[in-house]
Amino acid sequence: MWREIIHEYPSAEPREPATPRDLERIQATLQLALPTELRSLLLESDGLLDEYGTEVIWSAERIISDNVTFRSDEQYRSLYLPFDSLLFFGDNGGGDQFALTSRPARDAVFVWDHETDERNLVSPTLEAFVRSALVSDGEDWYR
Repeated sequence: MWREIIHEYPSAEPREPATPRDLERIQATLQLALPTELRSLLLESDGLLDEYGTEVIWSAERIISDNVTFRSDEQYRSLYLPFDSLLFFGDNGGGDQFALTSRPARDAVFVWDHETDERNLVSPTLEAFVRSALVSDGEDWYR
């Protein structure tokens, strides 16, 4: 399904699929169940770049490393509300991060504004998020 969606956008740059082991590492390291939509996307493309090279969807490795940093870095912990309920999976290239909620698990995508610490709904599903991100003209389409 995801490869077909990605191919609708000629400027999108998919990657080789993640392995089931990569996804198990995400779950084990972050101690959460990977949402079904994100899991299926990563199994078809381990990350996704838009036409500007922005990582709309991060690789499994980056999902692990960035989420560990957000959860454990003392500076983040002192400046922002906890990130434990969020599973970050992409960004806009300007500092804002996109996430699914893991507690409670929801299909909706949220954006975390790094300047205000606001967490706002931007899309009802990951599929709608990917489609919107890939047709954007580089502006903050989610605002």
